[in-house]
Amino acid sequence: MLLSVAGIALGVALGYAVHLVNRSAVEDVAAAVRAVAGEADIEVRGGRSGFAESLYPKIAKVPGVAFASPVLELDVGLVGGERTLRVLGVDILRAAVLQPALVLEERYDLLSPDNVLLSAGAAAALGLVKGDTLRLVVGQTAVPLAVAGVLPSSALRGQAALVDIATAQWRFQRLGELNRLDVRLKPHAQRDRVLADVERLLPPGVHAAAVESLEQASAYPSRAYRVNLNVLAMVALFTGGFLVFSAQALESVRRRGEHALLRVLGLRRGGLARLVLLEAAALGVLGALAGLALGYGLALFAVRAWGGDLGARMFSGITPQLDPSPLAALGYLLAGVLIALLGALLPALDAARTPPARALKAGDEQTLFTRGTSAWPGIALIALGVGLAQLRPINGLPIFGYLSIACLLVGAIALMPRLSRAVFDLLPLPRSPGLALALAQLRAAPGQAAVSLAAIVASFSLMAAMAIMVASFRHSVDAWLGTVLPADLYLRTTLAGDTGFLEPGFEDRVRALPQVRAVDFLKSGRVLLDPARPPLVLIARDHAATAFPMVETTPVVPPSPLWVSEAVNDLYRFKPGQVVTLPLVGKAHSFTVAGVFRDYARQHGAVLIERSDYIALTGDRHVNDAALWLSPGATPAATIEAIRRLPGGDQLEMADSSEIRALSLRTFDRTFAVTYAMEAVAVLVGLFGLSSSLGAVVLARRREFGMLRHLGLTRGQIRAMLAAEGALLASVGAIAGLLCGGAVSLVLVYVVNRQSFNWSIDLHPPFVLLGSLIAILVLLAVLTAVLSGREAMGMGPVRAVREDW
Repeated sequence: MLLSVAGIALGVALGYAVHLVNRSAVEDVAAAVRAVAGEADIEVRGGRSGFAESLYPKIAKVPGVAFASPVLELDVGLVGGERTLRVLGVDILRAAVLQPALVLEERYDLLSPDNVLLSAGAAAALGLVKGDTLRLVVGQTAVPLAVAGVLPSSALRGQAALVDIATAQWRFQRLGELNRLDVRLKPHAQRDRVLADVERLLPPGVHAAAVESLEQASAYPSRAYRVNLNVLAMVALFTGGFLVFSAQALESVRRRGEHALLRVLGLRRGGLARLVLLEAAALGVLGALAGLALGYGLALFAVRAWGGDLGARMFSGITPQLDPSPLAALGYLLAGVLIALLGALLPALDAARTPPARALKAGDEQTLFTRGTSAWPGIALIALGVGLAQLRPINGLPIFGYLSIACLLVGAIALMPRLSRAVFDLLPLPRSPGLALALAQLRAAPGQAAVSLAAIVASFSLMAAMAIMVASFRHSVDAWLGTVLPADLYLRTTLAGDTGFLEPGFEDRVRALPQVRAVDFLKSGRVLLDPARPPLVLIARDHAATAFPMVETTPVVPPSPLWVSEAVNDLYRFKPGQVVTLPLVGKAHSFTVAGVFRDYARQHGAVLIERSDYIALTGDRHVNDAALWLSPGATPAATIEAIRRLPGGDQLEMADSSEIRALSLRTFDRTFAVTYAMEAVAVLVGLFGLSSSLGAVVLARRREFGMLRHLGLTRGQIRAMLAAEGALLASVGAIAGLLCGGAVSLVLVYVVNRQSFNWSIDLHPPFVLLGSLIAILVLLAVLTAVLSGREAMGMGPVRAVREDW
């Protein structure tokens, strides 16, 4: 019973911990949006290139607009590191009207050139105080700003900084540009009408939306990741339910005589079923209460160790504060009780249906669950799971995919009594008495076998499915990196955020180096097509057609070609051959989609064009990154040293392809670290359940072993019989779990993954790992059976059969 409580506790703990971390992170991001927008009703946003500041007075004069505050918001690189800082250039006098928390004495210090006010989170993270210097990267140079003060957390959330808008435009080389306007409406103004009037004034690529919708959109980038973590936590709770099932089934076997006596004394069938369910509910309450306490502790540890995004780097610059939710705690408490009740339902019904006279006879435990061996429920659930996998996502989430996985798992487990009986009936009886008795025992008691098989199939199928999915994803990422990293050396400024770029003339200096045989340059930006979604990444690159692995292309490259990632193909329905319009620097331009490429680096979508087309349309020759092919005899180290000696070269990050590849795979493993940990917990719970159920079944057969000793079998033969039973059960369960896990992995790879993250991966099962897991499972089952048998045979044969006299 203790293991059942532990299983429920672990499931509830993981679920509650993930909920607390996700909720606090999302609320912190939304609070950051509210803190900056203050009392604004509408927000006007542009992409990375922003819009002309001449739009500001036009918006301010729209009927119904009471007040407008201009903002230049940028992610700016920090000198000497890989982090960026969110910097907001504001008119502090106007911003304070919308945000009363900015009415501070220090706000006037912001009017002096090159002064900055840090948020409390940024000051703590950077170790800066008033009077220190903040050094930011602009282009390939360092720009120093004086820290004029530290704002309270109520004024500015997360890791951010405020500068005067004139300083931002001047220092960040954005003269005459804005990328945000915060608008407050007049009393009784109709927001929808004002929004329509504002939108008519906006150039292409600039959008207006209510602040409330932007708060909701702020959590969109991590939504799929958070939902998948919640589902993984539910997997652990699901496995805990099977622990309750195994424990209650075996407890029913042990107390079969006690239940029969209660029936003889007048307890009705319904009363007996309620008694078993009440015991399970008590286990569920104990496990859930322990899980809530453990979950809060896990959440505290996870936030400190991995941050609010649990290592996925989707929430940058936030430090979420955990706020326990009584309603959520009650929900997880009820979930733990419900799982415990569902796990005990079949044992309760079996105990209630068994006639008292039959239950009092020796050997009646062999008939456990004989009523529940119909194959039709399992077949129906599997068919339903296959059908659900064909349905489209709901609001961008693979809800039907998750339901499909649940149906496949439960259906496979429901089929195990019938399948195991069919398999055991097909096997010929061995000549060895011990082995023959083992096979006869499994044939005669399919219900008991089903108790152990449920734990095996539940744990091993989930373990196999996750192993196949993660291995396939990692193999696909590795193969993708081999395609997108063909050059010998790479340099980039993208870690400097929105303000990093190569200075004019640097491109020609790199091309002129004797160590460089060829070089491709790249310009990255942002394109906002839908304010409810994150912006797309715009990539303008030399030789764009060969930059990424293509999954679909037009027969011939059209004029003004545009390539889109799988995410854009899924979310915006951009198809090869289709003519689409993109906003570039405030103007709309037409492109023809030439293909769809695979991209694991930009989950929310990217569009790719030839750099020559981008320069012709915008006149912007700035670049962020470069790929270098070296001359014969040149080494990466010598080339890096030569680039460092160029003006501004010391501000660049450079690495060869093998280093970037290794770093990318380490990042992948770190992102999946929490997934691995949660999967391991679910698997350990399942394996402990296997050991518990198999051991309890063996210990419940003391009288059987005593009779076999009377008939002349030695202890060694009985141990061989138990080892054979354990090996057969584990082998059948592992094979069934592998087949079920393979089916679940197909849903994970082709449905859940595609609908959650909008990219495709290639199936690549880790055969060596799966074979090793099967061997470990069989070995564990054999050891458990033999060790439990040794304890069961500890009493003498006469004492063991005394209860049957």
